[in-house]
Amino acid sequence: MSQHIYFLGIGGTLMGSLAQLAKSQGFKVSGSDSTLYPPMSDLLSDAKIQVFDHFDPRQLAPTPDQIIIGNAGQHRGNPAIEYILDNGLNYVSGAEWLGTNVLRDRWVIAISGTHGKTTTASMLSWIFAANNKDPGFLIGGSPNNFSRSAQIGSDPFFIVEADEYDTSFFDRRSKFIHYRPKTLVINNMEYDHADIFPSIEAIQDQFHLLIRSIPGNGLIITPEDDQNIQDLLEGGCWAPVQYISTQQKTPRLQSVSSNPYWLSKGDGSEFEVYEKGKLAGEVQWSLIGEHNRLNAMSAIAAANHAGISADKACSALCSFEGVKRRLEVIYRSDKINIYDDFAHHPSAIQTTLDAIRSNSPSDRIIAVIEPRTHTMSLGALQSDLVSCNRSADQTYWFKGDNIKWDLEHIAQYTVTPSTVFADLEQLIEQLHRESDNSQQTHMVIMSNGAFGGIYEKLIDRLPK
Repeated sequence: MSQHIYFLGIGGTLMGSLAQLAKSQGFKVSGSDSTLYPPMSDLLSDAKIQVFDHFDPRQLAPTPDQIIIGNAGQHRGNPAIEYILDNGLNYVSGAEWLGTNVLRDRWVIAISGTHGKTTTASMLSWIFAANNKDPGFLIGGSPNNFSRSAQIGSDPFFIVEADEYDTSFFDRRSKFIHYRPKTLVINNMEYDHADIFPSIEAIQDQFHLLIRSIPGNGLIITPEDDQNIQDLLEGGCWAPVQYISTQQKTPRLQSVSSNPYWLSKGDGSEFEVYEKGKLAGEVQWSLIGEHNRLNAMSAIAAANHAGISADKACSALCSFEGVKRRLEVIYRSDKINIYDDFAHHPSAIQTTLDAIRSNSPSDRIIAVIEPRTHTMSLGALQSDLVSCNRSADQTYWFKGDNIKWDLEHIAQYTVTPSTVFADLEQLIEQLHRESDNSQQTHMVIMSNGAFGGIYEKLIDRLPK
């Protein structure tokens, strides 16, 4: 009889992906969570994993061989945690279980940074798959090129989305400390997770612990112009560093936007890749935005370190189909495109809106933003919200119960017109009216959660 692993907090991106890995390894898998929503709920259902809505001690009878505890909502005082501790049950954090049971004998390629982890990890996994490789991967989202967000794989390589958030209520180190990568991508570094990090320096401290584990024959891949990362590396680095850039000055792997021979539409949908000053490949794809081009460069460099040439990596990216909830079109008509985007930080909101504006300079752009993350709900980045919607013509903010600061005050000073809603149905009605606008319109709904089902409720009111 196979061992039983129970996941407490199975709906989270890491935990849900771990559950899929455990299922593929032959374990009996079940778990519970208080909040389940797509895409993870769909992925767990497709994997035929038993998921319970909220915890009940009867779910642990007979006692599982291993309980894996997630982070979100799992703290002392939580009835599930207290039950597990009182009964002396065998438990471990998700990140530690992954590092010990899956990653320890693999060539780990870790994708880290404040933004772009899911997209870059998805790109890299597809580069491997399109080149007849069978890597393991664990992605904190739902990549459109795959039917699942995690797989064990038969090759030595394992691609993992490496999160800096703390591991569990009993292990306050960042999750990625458990992964011990040979190839490390640091996409970018900004202040985030205000609920656990008091400053950018505290985040850098955790990243420095990670860098200490990179072997001398490993590689760190990072953009050249991120000062927070440069400060981090100057604190001590024992592995080679590969810099990427979209500017010609970088002498290494780069996308050269200023090169006269670079064939680009100006929106990142076509670009050339140069390695050591020589043309190495070209990418033509459906994605837009400078951020996606940088994500692609990180993926190409990581694949190159693992033995896949830049030209083959570029060829693979031409058929990359993106990731659910990353500027994903969920409704399209002759006059309006509606997108679901995971933007969870002011700079991510700005990057997303800038990408659409660059691609559609004369169209109307409507931003719909739910400041839902711990950082946003605590108001730690209020000043950055004033300018993050600069590329939108109109912004609608949703003030949920988690917002305790004066969002209305911020909305008064945003660089483009803003309106705050506290009632979801009123917001949906306003968006419905906006959909009748005669001008070509892009409506971007941004949240890292289910947003009260706004996506389905709005689309249900629109012509089919």
